[in-house]
Amino acid sequence: MAAGMSSYEWRFDSGRVCLDLVATAEPTSRGWEQLDGAVPLRGWLIGAGLVPKGTPLRAVDACWVRSFAELRDGVGQLVRAEIDGRDAAGALERINALAAGAPPGIRAVRDEDGALVRALSTEPECDALLAAVARDAVELLTDPAARARLRQCEGDTCRRVYLDTSRGRRRRWCSSEVCGNRERVARHRRRAALARA
Repeated sequence: MAAGMSSYEWRFDSGRVCLDLVATAEPTSRGWEQLDGAVPLRGWLIGAGLVPKGTPLRAVDACWVRSFAELRDGVGQLVRAEIDGRDAAGALERINALAAGAPPGIRAVRDEDGALVRALSTEPECDALLAAVARDAVELLTDPAARARLRQCEGDTCRRVYLDTSRGRRRRWCSSEVCGNRERVARHRRRAALARA
């Protein structure tokens, strides 16, 4: 993990796991690539809910990081093409190929308190986790109602794509607390500057 980057910077507010993966292409406030190694990828896989907390991820390596970055780029191209009404045949072909694989097997087990919790049937493999994210992208983009709710953040420096699930479908930002707050602060500063002038 890049020095100083902590897990609190992960955001899972895009509305779909495939969009949360695409969001990792956006630089953090410190300008770092978010998936820059095995440790950040492990954290993202757990944070995104693809693997339950405590799942051993010993096999995650640079090859996994490259594979997830490639999937991220393909999903990003495909989603943005859908928003813009363009074709992204190459990205679609890659996503479909990955989605054809089997996602990880799951099972219910009892935790130390006796509650049922989700666990993976075996130690996760890269292809199975890639398939889970690619399937999420296919499900999103083949659902007309969900596809119609795809939005790109209107924040000045943000390119995140999210699913607008707001009541009136008027959500403008990927996060009201992050980009929305930045916009409100900028508006306040502009008004204050005008008042002083």
